[in-house]
Amino acid sequence: MKATIWHNPRCSKSRETLAILREAPGVDVTVIEYLKQPPSLSELSRLIGLAGLKPKDAVRKSETGSAALADAGQDDTLAAMAADPALIERPLVETDKGVRLCRPPERVREIL
Repeated sequence: MKATIWHNPRCSKSRETLAILREAPGVDVTVIEYLKQPPSLSELSRLIGLAGLKPKDAVRKSETGSAALADAGQDDTLAAMAADPALIERPLVETDKGVRLCRPPERVREIL
């Protein structure tokens, strides 16, 4: 099975999720450091949609600038996240079984 993780190596939850993926038998992991290689607006929209989330549900609330999105519409929120990937909550993981925002990290097991 292939798995792609949009990863921030400075984030403990992202590191924990990556460890679960690497320990899972038969999982071929692709790691994308999304702060260095941000997803496009369309890719971000696709991932959030497949995860069953609204853009506001995928905003990193503790990040500087997230408060300014409190009254923003979904499209504006998504555009802000695409423009500033630090606003994206992490980690997002995609496999053939779906996409999950892995907070807590154990949620990744739902798509393995």
